[in-house]
Amino acid sequence: MRTTSRPRLRALSAVGLAGVLATTGAVTHQTAAAAATPTATVAEATLIAPAIRPPAGSRPLGAYVVTRGTQTYTCTGGVFTGASVPEARLFGTGGRVHHFKGPSWQSERDGSLITAKKTAESPRPGTIPELLLTVDSHTGAGVLGDVAYISRLLTSGGVAPSGACVDGTTAAVPYGAVYVFWAAQR
Repeated sequence: MRTTSRPRLRALSAVGLAGVLATTGAVTHQTAAAAATPTATVAEATLIAPAIRPPAGSRPLGAYVVTRGTQTYTCTGGVFTGASVPEARLFGTGGRVHHFKGPSWQSERDGSLITAKKTAESPRPGTIPELLLTVDSHTGAGVLGDVAYISRLLTSGGVAPSGACVDGTTAAVPYGAVYVFWAAQR
């Protein structure tokens, strides 16, 4: 497996955040327009599919790139189907974050922890879908303390294996994504 240098990770994180900020620049601008014009649309961002945009007025708190990640599937009825279990290391604007079953995210910097539930998804051909998740629990203050929504964007890989399998076996499939953490409107 290829290792990724720290400067490369920072560059990837900066690129991800730049894309998010470019996107949210439109959100911020259109939010102001929406206040003045009731017919203006909010969050018409090109990087985020309409079905998975966070609520109007949400503010980006940070972007994180998956540096190493898998989606693990369990064989049931002779096929790998159903929900996967994530296991990933993320690196971004707030340092390192561990993403795991729950789904949960925990800051390695300060221990803050969140769990979330899927709110919406947007399919992408040949890869796992992009998602909007709503945070349903917080533990601790810190990097993740104000997160209300999570976007999983620019996904690659992570699709369940096809073909027959033996019930109970698992398959860990590598995946990549950019996670964007959002605060709710104040």
